[in-house]
Amino acid sequence: MKAFHEVRSYGSDFMVWCQTYEDISFLSHWHKEIELIYISAGSCRISVGDQSFMAHGGDLVICDSGNIHYSDSYEEKNVLHFLVFDPGIISPVYEYSRFLCPHVAREELERYGLELRMQQLFESVAGELQRQENYFQDIIKARIREFWYLLKRNLPHSSSKAVSYNKRIEQMYDFQQFLSYMEEHYNENITLEYAAEQMNFSPSHFSKMFKKLTGINFVTYLNMVRVEKAMEFLQSTSMKITEIGFNCGFNNVRTFNRVFKEVTGYTPSQFAEEMAGERLSIYGRRKELERYQPSYYLQRYSQKKYVENDSMTLIKNK
Repeated sequence: MKAFHEVRSYGSDFMVWCQTYEDISFLSHWHKEIELIYISAGSCRISVGDQSFMAHGGDLVICDSGNIHYSDSYEEKNVLHFLVFDPGIISPVYEYSRFLCPHVAREELERYGLELRMQQLFESVAGELQRQENYFQDIIKARIREFWYLLKRNLPHSSSKAVSYNKRIEQMYDFQQFLSYMEEHYNENITLEYAAEQMNFSPSHFSKMFKKLTGINFVTYLNMVRVEKAMEFLQSTSMKITEIGFNCGFNNVRTFNRVFKEVTGYTPSQFAEEMAGERLSIYGRRKELERYQPSYYLQRYSQKKYVENDSMTLIKNK
């Protein structure tokens, strides 16, 4: 699913991105880059890996390379600042940070003398990226690296539990690999029991782990993958709706119609008619398809709004 494994477009080989949003949530995703989230106002409910917490104004959230993370904060108002960067900025041979907790409260940042430095980091990087004056890339790299190693110096690590920690990282990697498998084999009969067996878990334990890591239950996630593939077929081919449904893993057209509408708000035929009526260019079709991005939040938002000009699936809160 595009919303899960995020491959960001930077416009150059300098992989640093910084942006601010108000009153948003974001769908479960992961990427190879490190992501820092500074909450300057309000509150948000965030999950990183298998840890969930409520972050408040002044807090920092650290999403290390490969961490699965999402925010389910549709009832909250907030101002979030995102800084995403290539781990190679920290070191050519990057090693996982091993911070005990991805959530750093404002009080903790104050105690370490990092609160003002954090604010200056986000302001400085955003300004340098916007102005792009001489040596802006070197200045950004230096400021990110300095703040990162100050975090490493002060925050608790898990070095004393290296064996169990490495096993946990391996499990996250296996989980990501299985999600990639689902994207490739979405049209096959992938049951909860089969998925659990691949991860060497019982079905009940796997189900709990899946929901905790993604915020979405297994069946919902699989249906979202299948519906997204169906949307691509409806947009780019002349295949019949029944044929598309079967090719995307649905056993009958009634189930296909029901699930498609639950996820997108449209029946397959309504979606196909609207896409055909747009008469868009190839680029325009791609942007229009993004407007119908399947969303777990569809049932939760009466006035949802996708945030524009971003590769993440960010959703405006009420």
